[in-house]
Amino acid sequence: MSANCSRSSACSANGSEEELQVELEAFGNLELVFSVVSAVMMGLIMFSLGCSVDIRKLWLHIRRPWGIAVGLICQFGLMPLIAYLLTISFSLKPVQAIAVLIMGCCPGGTISNIFTFWVDGDMDLSISMTTCSTLAALGMMPLCLYLYTWSWNLEQSLTVPYQNIGITLVCLTVPVAFGVYVNYRWSKQSKVILKIGAVIGGALLLVVAVAGVVLAKGSWKSDISLLTISFIFPLIGHVTGFLLALLTHQSWQRCRTISLETGAQNIQMCVTMLQLSFTAKQLVQMFSFPLAYGLFQLLDGFVIIAAYQIYKRRLRNKHRQENPGCAKACQKMQITSPQETSIFLEMNEEATETPGPSGVLALHRLSSQQESLHVTRRD
Repeated sequence: MSANCSRSSACSANGSEEELQVELEAFGNLELVFSVVSAVMMGLIMFSLGCSVDIRKLWLHIRRPWGIAVGLICQFGLMPLIAYLLTISFSLKPVQAIAVLIMGCCPGGTISNIFTFWVDGDMDLSISMTTCSTLAALGMMPLCLYLYTWSWNLEQSLTVPYQNIGITLVCLTVPVAFGVYVNYRWSKQSKVILKIGAVIGGALLLVVAVAGVVLAKGSWKSDISLLTISFIFPLIGHVTGFLLALLTHQSWQRCRTISLETGAQNIQMCVTMLQLSFTAKQLVQMFSFPLAYGLFQLLDGFVIIAAYQIYKRRLRNKHRQENPGCAKACQKMQITSPQETSIFLEMNEEATETPGPSGVLALHRLSSQQESLHVTRRD
C-alpha cells in the first residue's frame, strides 16, 4: 500500500510538473506573439495617429498642461489606489494582489490612442498623455509600489523594467515625430494615412484579442476573484477618469480622452515586470490577470466606441431634422486656410453638441468670421 501511495504521489507530482511546463510554454508562446504584434502595431499605429497631431495644439498642451496634469493624477493617483482597494476588498493572495497592484501602477498604453480617435477625442492630448505617463513611470512606478507594498513584507524585491519603459518611449516618440512631420508637410496625404492606420489598428486589436483567447484558454481556470477584478478594474478606471476630468472643468472632448487614457494600461510592461520579479511557479498564478485585463479593456473600448458612434449618429440625425438649413449652409461654406479650418472645427463641434438655436448661432458666427477672414486677406 505504501508503495502504491508513493507511486501515486510521484505520479501526481510528475503530473503537476508537466502541467506547469505546459502552462509556462503556452505563456512563452503568448508573450512572443504579443511582443511581436504589439511592436509592429505600436510603430505603425503611432505613425498614423501622429499624422493627426497639430504642432501648435501639441505645444499648447505643453505650455498649459492642465489636461496632462489631470491625466497623470488619474494614472498614478487613482489607478494605484483603485488597485489597492480591489485587492483588499477581494482578499487576494499576496502573489495575486501584487499582480493587480503592478497593473494599477503601469502607465497608459497605446491602445487608448486608437480608442480616442474613434470617439473623436483630443488626439494631441491623448498622445501627449501616453508619452508623459510613460516618461513619468520611471519614477512614479517604483514610488507607488513602495507606498502600497511597504506593509506587505514581500519576499521578492520588485524590479521595475526601465529598459522596457525606454523602449516604449522610443516606440512612441519616433513614429509620432514622423507622423507630425508628414502632417506638417503633406496635410492631405496625412488624412488618408490616418484613416488607414486607424482601421489597421482596430483590426490588429481584434487579432490580439482572438490570439489571447486561443493561446491562453487554459488560464481562464484561474481564481474567479482575479477574473472579476480584471473585468471591473478598467471600467472603474474609465468612470473615475471621466468624473475627475468633469470635476476639473475639462471639455467634453478632453473628458472622453482622459477617461480612455485612465482605464487603458500598458499590459506588456506589467508582464515584463512580473517576469523580472517572480519565479516560474509564481508566474503561473499571476500571468492570467494581465492577459484577462488586456482582453477586457479591449472589450470595454469596443463597447464605448459603439455607444459613442450610435449616439453621434442619432444626434446628427436629430440636428438635421430640427435644422434642415444648417446642413446646406455647411456644404456651401468653403474652407481654404488653416485658420478657417480651425474655426470651422470648433464651431462645428459646438453646433453638434448643442443642437437647436445655439447650433444655428454657432454657424452664423462661423460664416461671419469667414467673411472677416476673407476681408482681411483682401486687405
